[in-house]
Amino acid sequence: MLRLQLTPYTENPTWTWSGACYGTLDLRSRVEPFHHPMVEHLAATDGRRTLLVVRERVADRPACDPGVRDLTPAEYDQALGVVTDWPTDFVLIETEPGLPVRVTAGSARTTPLYLAADDTTLVGSWDMADLRGHATGINTREAARLLIYRPRYSSETLYRGVHRLTERAIAHFGGSLWITYPEPALHRTPRELEGGADVLGAFIAAMDTAMDRRPWEDGSTLFHLTGGFDSGTVATRAAERYPGRFPTATLLIGGPGREQQIRRRGEMRSRVAFADTDLVVDTMRHLPLAPDCPWVNGLVVSPTEEPLHVPFVEMARVVADSGARVVVTGLGGDEMVALTQDEAPHVGLGKITDAQLLPWIGPRVRDVLEFADDGIAPPARVNSMTLLSLETTAPVLLREGLWPLHPFADPGMVALGEQLPFAWREFKQLQRRRLRALGMSEDVVHPVERESFAEVIEASLTTHAPKLFARMLAEGSPLFEEGLVDPDGLRTGVDRLVPGRYVEERDAKILEVLSLHLSATAFLR
Repeated sequence: MLRLQLTPYTENPTWTWSGACYGTLDLRSRVEPFHHPMVEHLAATDGRRTLLVVRERVADRPACDPGVRDLTPAEYDQALGVVTDWPTDFVLIETEPGLPVRVTAGSARTTPLYLAADDTTLVGSWDMADLRGHATGINTREAARLLIYRPRYSSETLYRGVHRLTERAIAHFGGSLWITYPEPALHRTPRELEGGADVLGAFIAAMDTAMDRRPWEDGSTLFHLTGGFDSGTVATRAAERYPGRFPTATLLIGGPGREQQIRRRGEMRSRVAFADTDLVVDTMRHLPLAPDCPWVNGLVVSPTEEPLHVPFVEMARVVADSGARVVVTGLGGDEMVALTQDEAPHVGLGKITDAQLLPWIGPRVRDVLEFADDGIAPPARVNSMTLLSLETTAPVLLREGLWPLHPFADPGMVALGEQLPFAWREFKQLQRRRLRALGMSEDVVHPVERESFAEVIEASLTTHAPKLFARMLAEGSPLFEEGLVDPDGLRTGVDRLVPGRYVEERDAKILEVLSLHLSATAFLR
């Protein structure tokens, strides 16, 4: 939600608001907020200390005056406490002459913040591509995590020299950068229901509260309605409350689930009243890795962004062209009702074995995976996998002037999910029963076909990927140089990327090799 450049220990730290950004009179520091109706910013000083805040707005209050306010030291301390208790996404910057600057992230993250530094200046952005010049090579531990599909939420990114500011963490910079993690967030456990407990009523109330924290209900809001349980539950509730107001959009999948997705979305849109506008982008006509893909064309794209880049970018463009400014999603719904480790031991936890490694995995991966869980962030209020998912989504939307809103990632929704009994969380019974209560058919509540991007990935890998892999094998790759990918094993995997030989469970994960290669090649050149 912001870009920053901070140089501590300056002689003139006085901050001013220009109408577009905050800056010091000596021009050595600046903070540029993301300009959007859902974002506000403020600054205050007691004559020595200065705080600058960029944050997601909350409902029922006007946007604050962005000018720099003069406060007494006591008023400043009080303001600092209010800022850190903000219920939605925020970034707080604190400066004081003679001391390191501090940058703090809120707990309800919607957008990422990446940081890098040299000997004098700290820079940051929601778009990792802005920090390209600060990357000094590949972080092999993070690359290993990504190559075996075992991501971890931490201050590390794919590149040495580029860092992620995780939720509630504090970045300190006074000539060198260090990031301190917060204490682990406390979580609830499943419990028995009282007699007559209205679970669906509590679910509806939590959804309403999560959405109503923000001023979202105007005519510029659009719902990402995939036809799935999570986006369907959120979108139909909003349409139930505000009939005829909200347009919808989706990416249309391929394969056996395609017609089912069309039917399910159609039923959802007919059961409650949405606006007439329904934007549909056919992913089979906008395949990832096609000649117009930014990665394929050598553009610098963050490796944290969605590997299925082309269709997501196209949908963001279409949504923005329709006049929308806010996009509401169902992200976080899986984690909200996830089973605990005791209820269903999660695959991938514990020691990595050779059986989990893919044939193209290089020797360096085996060496560093022993330390894969070192340095990860402590438990957050929102599930770390949800936070990583939001991070893949935000930059694509922000580039088109769209602000993301994810009700299932609201801490209140998370807390409700944690307390629900097993029977309400298993197989998303909470969402299914909510849709059933709206009168949805078995086709919506218990779909037969899987709806996923598996066919899109297969088409991309068997159509466009072989040529890209051939170029990678011929010209080399940073992944080869670091011992992260074995060229011989990769050739074996690539040979199977032909129609008729492709097997999803065996071959689909090779997409990560190509996305990391293309990202790193552009980022590090």
